[in-house]
This record gives sequence, structure tokens and C-alpha cells, in this order.
Amino acid sequence: MPDTADILRLESLQVHFPIQRGLFDRVLGRPAGAVRAVDGIDLNIGRGEIVALVGESGSGKTTVGRVITKLAQPTGGRLLFEGRNMTAERGSSALRPYRHRVQMIFQDAYQALNPRHTVFDIVAEPLRSLRLVDNVTQLAERVSKALAAAGLNPAGDFFSRFPHELSGGQRQRVVIAGALAVKPELIIADEPVSMLDVSIRAQILQVLVDLRDKHNMALLFITHDLPLAWLIADRIAVLYLGKLVEIGSADEITFNPRHPYTVALRNATPQIGGNAGRAVLPALQGEVPSAARVPKGCRFHPRCPLTFDRCKKEEPPPIEVGPQHLSACWLAK
Repeated sequence: MPDTADILRLESLQVHFPIQRGLFDRVLGRPAGAVRAVDGIDLNIGRGEIVALVGESGSGKTTVGRVITKLAQPTGGRLLFEGRNMTAERGSSALRPYRHRVQMIFQDAYQALNPRHTVFDIVAEPLRSLRLVDNVTQLAERVSKALAAAGLNPAGDFFSRFPHELSGGQRQRVVIAGALAVKPELIIADEPVSMLDVSIRAQILQVLVDLRDKHNMALLFITHDLPLAWLIADRIAVLYLGKLVEIGSADEITFNPRHPYTVALRNATPQIGGNAGRAVLPALQGEVPSAARVPKGCRFHPRCPLTFDRCKKEEPPPIEVGPQHLSACWLAK
């Protein structure tokens, strides 16, 4: 079971990207806009806890992951790691200890791997850049252990291989090994199995769960697939257009959702025997609105089948609907 102490906390986190004005906008004096990719979210992750961040493409999931790994800078709010404010920390020297403890697994393994490097060099790169080994013997030992932990055995057989010589599942395991090599305490996994076959997905998910169990490692699992999140996560946070609309235990979010967007995500997954026993709402229409033009009031109201006048005027706050279960909907109760 995860510890109660938080390893990571996000407080009112905002990431806004300015929109460059064109010539006519400047002549007419139109104000510069911004893409509100992340628009004020609060989230905590405990030691040894797996939290899934779920939402459609364009909801801001990857941006949250990039902020946590310091690949993007927030425009508001705070990022706390073990209580220390890391929001304004910049520069390779200042971030070296942090990046030793926080690593990211990227979605597209083939794009994440340098095709000119061998598996050994790929996994060894973070160890070298963070200066975590003193000699070649230590380096080879750490690389071998990381590959074995990611399920690539015997590890020595993969040292001299190149990415194009590996299967999709093996490439994803190499990416995982690269993150594990530095022995992190928190991993951000951005859609790590979305491009893999179902059978390979199960193996990769089991690797991540085993790592949590053995090393008490925390994990933020980013996905668009709610049932997949339920399989691996302790808690699920549902993100829509830069805002958390619901958060709670994996069972509560999956089997007792209290926000129409969460219900729609759940019902989008085909079920044997149909949707018997489920709350059934009409399928969502259209795409996620542009984050540069966020709707007034509840940002989900243009697509919500339950919308009424208040939804179009006031943004609902998170309402407690159960133990540690929050939903940002006027009809949540």
C-alpha cells in the first residue's frame, strides 16, 4: 500500500502559452490571447502511489507531465516535491538532483530512442549525464540491472542492439529501463502502452506495478483509456480542457462516476453484454474546444447532455460526493 506522505503536490498549477498577434490584430489593438493548456489544477501523489491522469487528446495531460519533469515552465501555481518548492528552479546544475529522482517515460518509444545509439548507450546516457557512476564497471552493472528490471533478460544480449532491431514491446521496455537506471522515486508515464498490442500492454503494466511494489516508487500514469487506468491506478484524476473535473479512488471513478464527462469516458468502452447496470448518457458530440477559447461557466457544458442555464454562467467548484471523491459538476450530488 502507498504511504500517506505526499512526494509531489501541484497547487493551482497553470500553464498558459501566449498567442502571437498578427499585423491586423496589432493595428486594431486586439489584446493578445493565450492557450490555457493547464488552468489551475490541484493534485497530490503519495509515496508508492499510482495516480492515473485521464482525459481526451487536448485536455492538457502531457503538459502536466512535462511541468512535473521540468520540461515546461508553469505560468502560475506551485510545484512541490517533498514539500520543497521547485516551481522556479531552472538550469541543469540546479535540476540535476531533482531529475535523478523524477523521470519520464514517453509515449512513442521509437521517437524517444536515438536510432544511432545501442541499447547500452541509451540506458547509460542518464547515468552519465547525471554523473551517477564512477567507472565503466559500475555503469555496466547499473545498465544490466535496469534492463533486467524492465523485463529484458538476459540483459547482456541487448547491449549491442539498435532500436530498429527490437520489437515494439522491447523498445518500450528500453525506454522504461532508461528511466529506471537512475533509481527514481517518481515516474511520469505518458501513454506508455497506447502504441502496443494488448498482450504486450499487459506485460508492460505488470512491470510498472512490480516496480512500485518492490521499490515503493510513485507513478503518474497518463492515459486516455479509463478502464486501463482502473487496472493499474490507486486513484484516478479526470482532466478536461485544463481542469480536473473529478478525482477519487479507481473503483469510485470507474463504477460510480459523478461527472457526465467521466460517465462518457467509461461508456465509450465497449462491454460484453452491453451497458446493463450503467448510467447511460448520449455519446459525446464534437471535439474538445480550443484551449484558446475556453467556454464561459462549466467548460464542459457545450458537449454535456445534462447542461442547464447555471452551467453556462458559473464554473462549478469541486464538490465532495464521497470519501476523497470530488466532482466539479452542479449536479454531482
